[in-house]
Amino acid sequence: MKFIVNSAYLLKQLSNINGVITTNPVVPILENFLFELDKGSLTVTASDLQTSMITELQVESKEKGSIAVPARILLDTLKNLPEQPVTFSIDESTYSVEIISDNGRYKLSGENATDFPKVPTVSNDFSAEISSEVLGRAVNNTIFATSNDELRPAMTGVYINLGDKNTAFVATDGHRLVRYRRTDVKSDNGNAIIIPRKALNLLKTTLPLENTDVSIDFN
Repeated sequence: MKFIVNSAYLLKQLSNINGVITTNPVVPILENFLFELDKGSLTVTASDLQTSMITELQVESKEKGSIAVPARILLDTLKNLPEQPVTFSIDESTYSVEIISDNGRYKLSGENATDFPKVPTVSNDFSAEISSEVLGRAVNNTIFATSNDELRPAMTGVYINLGDKNTAFVATDGHRLVRYRRTDVKSDNGNAIIIPRKALNLLKTTLPLENTDVSIDFN
């Protein structure tokens, strides 16, 4: 399995999802990125079982395959490279990864991709669209009031109630309560969901600078 990708482009995409990965996870393979190559498309997944982030990159390749690659070592390697095309050569029988650049060759030990936990697929039982600007403001105006008490998981996230007249974002830690309401965000088939604080913090860092629509799907 082999592909070519710009080092800076890959570093940026991996940095966007690296925040999901925790130190000493319950499942050790979650210290890795999951690489899934399908010809010119590389899908990379990071997960801590509760929160998962997926990014898709365009690469040069005519091959297919998958492998789990150690996240910290890969990021450290890419950070020390000037921007340039790099070639990933992966032996799926030994799970060895070789990164070939103008500066030299770097070898990493990967893991079997089949051992990486499956990320649940979300069926579109309910879907809503909200602008990234509005979502960013809503998160900033509520997330500070969420609780750190893991024994009360409902309070460790932001409650989003999508209605036909307005949408409310609510957070509380048991001592204070914040509600942020938008009349310009509506849903004909109203529904509600609690999104964990960690997921929202990660989302804030990856929202695009330009205003665009963000789709929220859940079942």
